[in-house]
Amino acid sequence: MTTILITGTNRGIGLELARQALARGWTVYGSARAAVTDPDAHICHHPNFHDLQFDVTDHAAVRQAAAGIGAPIDILINNAGTIGPKRQSTLDMDFEGFAETLAVNTLAPLAVAQAFLPHLRRSKTPRILTISSQMGRMSYAKSDHIAYRASKSAVNKVMQGLATDLKPMGIAVALIHPGWVRTDMGGQGADIDAVTSAAGILALAEGLTLDGTGQFYNWDGSAAEW
Repeated sequence: MTTILITGTNRGIGLELARQALARGWTVYGSARAAVTDPDAHICHHPNFHDLQFDVTDHAAVRQAAAGIGAPIDILINNAGTIGPKRQSTLDMDFEGFAETLAVNTLAPLAVAQAFLPHLRRSKTPRILTISSQMGRMSYAKSDHIAYRASKSAVNKVMQGLATDLKPMGIAVALIHPGWVRTDMGGQGADIDAVTSAAGILALAEGLTLDGTGQFYNWDGSAAEW
């Protein structure tokens, strides 16, 4: 049976990833910053769901959560993220908000990967997927939401480097653009729903091997631009 850890399962894509993984019969460890009280989002009563409470920017809390898990982890999906502060243009920047955006979107995925690396190494087919965004590609010169864009560009490079370092250990690492998804972050005018995005992400996670490590994908499995 596959065991998957997903950060940010309290809403949006993360919640749908957890739902679909449970429907596949997988064991799911899902994290949120606090106990989930929204009845539409509460999946904690499922027998294969294990609720983890930590803020991904609290690295000590992440390590503590990892220490409490004895099972191997087959798939880690870094899903938790933030769109960043209201003021995030190059001419008017909320620098504290910028730093928080980097903490959540760039530093946290690496911290989570490091904390759960021992669990991944005990899996026969370990894989790490980090949710990125096409908004961070270097070939895209738009400047709106620049803190968010910069954080995604940075996590792309961090995960590319992690893929290089983990390849000798047999751990595949990939980045994925989930599409423009109808969530609180993406808005109701987005292209696809969370069900479609999550299905594509899980299909990619299930099929990821070392042949695809260090690559950036779209939710449908096609290659994404850097």
